Amino acid sequence: VNYNQSKLEAMKTLKKIKEIGREAIAVKADITKSSQVKRMVEKAIERFGQIDVLVNNAAIFPKPVKFWEITDELWDYVIDTNLKGQFLCSREVVKFMLERKRGKIINIASLGGLQVWTEHIAYNVAKAGLIMLTKAMAKALAPYITVNAIAPGTIIIPGEESGEIKHIPEHRIPLKRYGKPSDITDIVVFLATKGDYITGQVIPVDGGRSIL
Repeated sequence: VNYNQSKLEAMKTLKKIKEIGREAIAVKADITKSSQVKRMVEKAIERFGQIDVLVNNAAIFPKPVKFWEITDELWDYVIDTNLKGQFLCSREVVKFMLERKRGKIINIASLGGLQVWTEHIAYNVAKAGLIMLTKAMAKALAPYITVNAIAPGTIIIPGEESGEIKHIPEHRIPLKRYGKPSDITDIVVFLATKGDYITGQVIPVDGGRSIL
């Protein structure tokens, strides 16, 4: 379990994993720094001996901003966190997966990588880049490693509803409800444990928003 600033959340996740009888470690690492990513992966290999599945789910969703008001700092922060970090983690883990000639990589992209949101352009570009990275990696790493992406729509985390969510009324979602974290994790589990003949795909989990 990787974390950078969200130590409390990482510890909660660690606790839940151990409660179901599984082993886990938490490693603090800034995924935008290659040296820290390398150290994180080495710790995982040292503890578990191998990495079967990598889920790249670190991301930030900044506040709305006009295109001409995007600062250099904001652009770099969003691109580094939502795209560069996924590249660095994948590059490091792939070295060990290729040795065993097997592995699965699951990238958490976004509906924002498929649609234009005019006040979230840096986010759009980063997530669209992650989708193309997914496809390119899938082709480059076949036949040994599968690489797929999930593109969530509006997901409500209990207790964390925000004003931003209110701008997307349920009537604009064909299934007439917001998504739950389990809607995403169910697909992650499927791709991690099944889905051996699926690679290079982007799976929207958005209640149908992407077809509107």
